Amino acid sequence: MIFNKHTARKTAEVLLQVNAIKLSPSAPFTWASGWKSPIYCDNRIILSFPPIRNYIRETMAKHIEKQYGKPDVIAGVATGAIGIGMLVAEYLGVPFIYVRPEAKSHGRQNQIEGFAQKGQNVVVVEDLISTGKSSLNAVKALREAQLNVKGMIAIFSYGFSVATENFKKENVSLQTLSNYESLIEQAVETNYISQSEVKTLTDWNANPSEWNAI
Repeated sequence: MIFNKHTARKTAEVLLQVNAIKLSPSAPFTWASGWKSPIYCDNRIILSFPPIRNYIRETMAKHIEKQYGKPDVIAGVATGAIGIGMLVAEYLGVPFIYVRPEAKSHGRQNQIEGFAQKGQNVVVVEDLISTGKSSLNAVKALREAQLNVKGMIAIFSYGFSVATENFKKENVSLQTLSNYESLIEQAVETNYISQSEVKTLTDWNANPSEWNAI
């Protein structure tokens, strides 16, 4: 769920501006999963643009306080959300930790890096939500460490129904700055894509695993 339409459209605008999100209906990308996709998202790119990373940092931080109250700790999901998560924690003046996909096989064998105490309130920062599997894996690790996960905030979501179902099943509140619907609206309005390309993008979003580019 987006916080509000204005934030969603503004965030979509800046992500398209720096090519953190690319739309290419006529020449689809191939994801690591093997899916063909007319969209590719790499929100780590925003870290290279100070005005935009500051906008994302401040907007995230303000919405976190409004939605969840000021947390004791911010947790970033490795690796994509480590950078922006740390910036949000710095803005809020709270500790930062990050969560690996799995525990290290050597050393202290940590999955959670950094210091947090049992019972502390944590908000999880993520850069991108697709199916939600990796994001919820991080929530599971935090809960197993007896931390109180207040919710998750992400920069962008593809808006897949499977993600909505997964977050509901695990009883995790998810808020995003922007989503696929707002992105398409912004892209059409700014002539980034044509009206005729909207159907291709809409068809993919409705069934991404089975979609085949023409």
